[in-house]
Amino acid sequence: MAVVPMKKVLICGLKQNRKAILDFLQCRKVLEISGDLPEDAVLQKTDVSSRKILFERNAGSARQALEVLEQYAPGEVGMLSSFAGRKPLIFEEYEAGAVDHEAVIADALRLQELANSIGESRSRIPKLEQQMEALSPWQSFDLPLDFAGTKMSAAFIGSLAEPLTAEEVTACLRTFAPEAETVDVTVVSSSREQTCLFAVCARAEADAVEEALGRMGFARAPLTSVVPAKRSEQLRAELAAEKEKIEECRRQICDMATEREKLKFAMDYNTMRAETYEVLGGLLQSRRVFFITGYVPADKAEVLKAALDERYGAFTDISDPGEDEDVPVLLHNNAFSAPVEGVIESYSLPGRGEVDPSMIVALFYYMFFGLMLSDAGYGLIIVAGSVYCLHRFKNMEENLKKSLKMFLYSGIAAMFWGVMFGSFFGDAVSVIATTFFGRPDISLKPLWFEPVNMPMKLLVFSFLLGIIHLFTGLGVRLYTCLRSGRIMDAVCDVFFWYMLVGGAILCLLTVEMLTNMMGLRFTLPAPVGTVAGVVAVGGAIGIVLTSGRSSRSWGKRLLKGLYGLYGISNYLSDILSYSRLLALGLATSVISTVLNQLGSMMGNSIPGVILFILIFVFGHSLNLAINALGAYVHTNWLQYVEFFGKFYNGGGRMFAPFGIHTKYYKVKEEI
Repeated sequence: MAVVPMKKVLICGLKQNRKAILDFLQCRKVLEISGDLPEDAVLQKTDVSSRKILFERNAGSARQALEVLEQYAPGEVGMLSSFAGRKPLIFEEYEAGAVDHEAVIADALRLQELANSIGESRSRIPKLEQQMEALSPWQSFDLPLDFAGTKMSAAFIGSLAEPLTAEEVTACLRTFAPEAETVDVTVVSSSREQTCLFAVCARAEADAVEEALGRMGFARAPLTSVVPAKRSEQLRAELAAEKEKIEECRRQICDMATEREKLKFAMDYNTMRAETYEVLGGLLQSRRVFFITGYVPADKAEVLKAALDERYGAFTDISDPGEDEDVPVLLHNNAFSAPVEGVIESYSLPGRGEVDPSMIVALFYYMFFGLMLSDAGYGLIIVAGSVYCLHRFKNMEENLKKSLKMFLYSGIAAMFWGVMFGSFFGDAVSVIATTFFGRPDISLKPLWFEPVNMPMKLLVFSFLLGIIHLFTGLGVRLYTCLRSGRIMDAVCDVFFWYMLVGGAILCLLTVEMLTNMMGLRFTLPAPVGTVAGVVAVGGAIGIVLTSGRSSRSWGKRLLKGLYGLYGISNYLSDILSYSRLLALGLATSVISTVLNQLGSMMGNSIPGVILFILIFVFGHSLNLAINALGAYVHTNWLQYVEFFGKFYNGGGRMFAPFGIHTKYYKVKEEI
């Protein structure tokens, strides 16, 4: 377990090699650019925002074009495609593919145009259909619906919201407009919802008739300058044309599906170029040279310096960071402990002077996860799935690969505890042998004990693991203090707590009633309890006298010391918190057993076999998912709350090298 030491670098290169050097650094992801040099009259930053915006716009166009293809011509995507990772490219392939990216952007814009055309046509179709529906009652009418009459007559074309005959409409008009004696009403069509009519009257009576129709709820027909039947034919032709346009645009989009990979590359290429120009805008430059400052892992510094000098003739100065500098943190661990780096990063990276706890976290993480799941069958499924994905997808992203390896080791731990407790899909071996083969003598015997039959033993074991876990955390704090020369802190903040907590535990083990209740086969003799009590009291006195040592006033020291001694309650709650190892382990075992019993209810028969298979597959899948999630969450809890609280402050900043943050391709060339 180690925090990689960092070196500070200053790179000075010719301005004509600026793009090549930045591409070189971007592809290798070894340098975090800090840009902390001050500007002056000679060295200044260059405004490259317009170029950056151009590349961002191109990347957005390619992304939108890919979304269009995904909508109208989706590619084949496997169920496990998310594990595949990005396609690797060497630097030469990246440069070769960048040649024709402008033509690909033109194709991307064309795809967007086709998608916009489809959208416009789709928005017109409901309007056309609505117009056709509005004209359907007027198909037998042989005048344009905007016909208003002649010089001597006035015409009203519209509808009333109820079924009426011509005589009924005429009678209503005469009631509301008795002076209208020349009105003539023709019903064009009638239904339960409305009556479409055509009314004609003398021009002099038009106002009275219009007012009467308004009082009756008259609504004018949709205006059109052609006969309704002919207008309907025009609308049908327009509707067919819009649908044909949609199909034609869809066909063209499907024909361009062959450009999918080029669009992916164009999107990533422009994303990379935008990132390059973002960095470029923060560099100090003169007329002929430019400068880059940043941090690089110590083991890569000399190699980077040699590569820059050999390829571009750049000058590189390597130095140690200052004490007050915000140096980034990079972890480096072996294959066993590296998978839990993500767990540590999600909490906080080590701060200045702190050790990398990855190895210790890994040991307890796998152990606790396996103990909470504690089923060999479930562990076997996790191991098999992890191994398959790791073997099948060679280009998997590094963080995902670490997570799968973490579950691989956790699955192995679950298999180990499953064998120790005799659990393989609960008691599936015994149930299957008894129910379907009549062999009750066949079962998976535990190598240690069955938690369901001896829960107190598992509880005591959980507390023991918890004590070891907490004391290990204190041990890491002790090591950190001694390494940094803080002997007083080691004695006051660690050694006294060892005395108090350890002595208190030994005192409790001399109480026979307590040991019997916990199912222990031993009770420590009274002299051991006496010595342990003295040690515990000595630790308590030491804590009271030294917890407030930063204060000058003895009164404040005493009060802070008493408050520090109150921390013994935290240790009690922390140790009790490890009872979750018992709770989750028993939950997995009990639910598995219940599922097996439910599946065997119909006995050795064809329906019984079918029922058992269905309950076994569905029930155990659900049980595995729920309890694996619970084991993951509670294992993290034990690390973050109980363990890290004893020694770990964190606060480190993750090493963020200038690199490639693309979606589909990754360009990498080791140096």
